[in-house]
Amino acid sequence: MITKEVLENLKPFQARSIIEDLRKGSVPVEFVPLFTVGRTNWLTFIKDDLENYIAEGGSKVRFISGDYGDGKTHFMSVIQHIALAREFAISFVVLTREVPIHKFETVYQNIVKGLKGRFEGTGIRKFLEWWLDHFVERTTKSIKKLDKSEKSTQEIYAHLSRELQKIHGMDINFINALTSLASNHFEQLNTKEEIKRGGDKEQANDQNNGYANKDSESYEKNKLQTDNEILLNWFEGGKSAKKELKSFQIYESLNKTNSKRFLNSLILFLKYTGHKGLILLFDEMETVIAQSASIRSAAYENVRLLIDNSESSKFLHIFFSIIPDVLISEKGFKSYDALWSRVRSIGETSSSLNFRGVLVDIHRTPLNTEELVELGRTLRTIHGNSYRWNAEESVKDELLEQICTNQKRMGVLSEVRLFIKQLIRVLDMAEQGESTENMDMRQQIVEARREMDAEKLEQLQPSWDS
Repeated sequence: MITKEVLENLKPFQARSIIEDLRKGSVPVEFVPLFTVGRTNWLTFIKDDLENYIAEGGSKVRFISGDYGDGKTHFMSVIQHIALAREFAISFVVLTREVPIHKFETVYQNIVKGLKGRFEGTGIRKFLEWWLDHFVERTTKSIKKLDKSEKSTQEIYAHLSRELQKIHGMDINFINALTSLASNHFEQLNTKEEIKRGGDKEQANDQNNGYANKDSESYEKNKLQTDNEILLNWFEGGKSAKKELKSFQIYESLNKTNSKRFLNSLILFLKYTGHKGLILLFDEMETVIAQSASIRSAAYENVRLLIDNSESSKFLHIFFSIIPDVLISEKGFKSYDALWSRVRSIGETSSSLNFRGVLVDIHRTPLNTEELVELGRTLRTIHGNSYRWNAEESVKDELLEQICTNQKRMGVLSEVRLFIKQLIRVLDMAEQGESTENMDMRQQIVEARREMDAEKLEQLQPSWDS
């Protein structure tokens, strides 16, 4: 529920950041609740699945279907916010020319790069840093009188290895990488402690011994940093020389064949660290349609692979956003038999909606006029805060309803992005002194629609082939 308190506590810079993001078609995840209206049934059943199925060990794939401008990206952002609030880890991946879904290794790298959860920051590096800090604290308490000696480091390494090997299904390479990272982390702590303790002693040594000690310490520090980078790069799905990994007893790097094991190991480790599961959100899947046949086939094969991953994993929910053409076009899912045989049922139309089903059809559950007006009031308040003017006095509720009436007359009431673009244009002009009575609202909707069409054309350009 949108509250006056939340809106009133927004700082002008925050408000302006929201407006600028809305101009580009997105909302910062922390402010998503301010713009969440309608589609209650879909969200109710998704919440129920997260809490009572995924968190208990289930897995599922859903496809969020809607036309361009229906609010698919925002709907996925709402899911992201809900999942984080319930202590799931999430990764929101936008499929673009830089992140083409036909290159699975690139997709996996962006999954771990975009990882968010109970830890501060984004990405698997931040996650591992958070875990190491927590692990240090927990292990220090469990091993009495820790003296930072080599023996203690080995005890910690062995203790962690035993713990991780108890997790059924975790890949041995993943276990060895984690234990090596932890061991490396403790060695770095030991080195810092020794350098600190040795500061006074060094003054008592002769000059030559002092230089020798410094060289030795510098070499050890650089080696630990290099090893740390090799391990973190491996967790990010990067490539390393086999001889570099062999010393950590890591014998495989990410590839299409082992991706299922790696993803499953990541989920199991997230559970081990207190997360309830992993939620993957893939936005703009529809851009695949504009690609060449070979690119489409590779992309659809990877969608099938991700579905397979979900079926063999636990604590995993995957969402893909698509447009209806992905289900009905000859260049859509039906062009790839191995995938179409798995998802054929979601392309079958039904007179009734199944809110527990695989297809989340937001196009058939559009926001109504009352919900759009509620959204408009929130946007009006934020715009007024952003530019420090009385937006409510100039842009009244009647005008918000008029914008909805014009969209309804043109058969595009469901296009939330179109409504937002129009309203921001109207608010901008009113803030600059133009009377809303003199504005041609039909012209506003035409211009906003023209902008959206240009954005859509650019988005669907077949650029992955290059």
